[in-house]
Amino acid sequence: MENSKKLLIGLIFLLILGNVYFVTQCLVSRAQLRTANQIIKNQQVNQKTLFFYQLFVEKVLSGQKEVSFDDRLQLENAVRDIGDAEIFSQWQKFVKGGAPEEVQKSLYELLRLLIKKVY
Repeated sequence: MENSKKLLIGLIFLLILGNVYFVTQCLVSRAQLRTANQIIKNQQVNQKTLFFYQLFVEKVLSGQKEVSFDDRLQLENAVRDIGDAEIFSQWQKFVKGGAPEEVQKSLYELLRLLIKKVY
């Protein structure tokens, strides 16, 4: 009888240790999943930012012709899709226009901001 009690207590102790181990592994896995999800989200934003940058260079900076309404709409949708308020605000400053010096400055700030956000 004494041995079976010791065996039962030992078994319960092992089960408790096993539960502690698995709970710890679960918490570690959750933290890793959160980190992985954040990395994926950042990569998606970077991809959208680079897409907008490429589109902007092709449609606006190529300077071969005036930017069409469809191209402006595509650029507007692409910049909104990024989901970054700072980039959108700088885009709005650029679109408003103004004196050539102001447009050039807002263009520089927009391009600088896009690259900064990716890195």
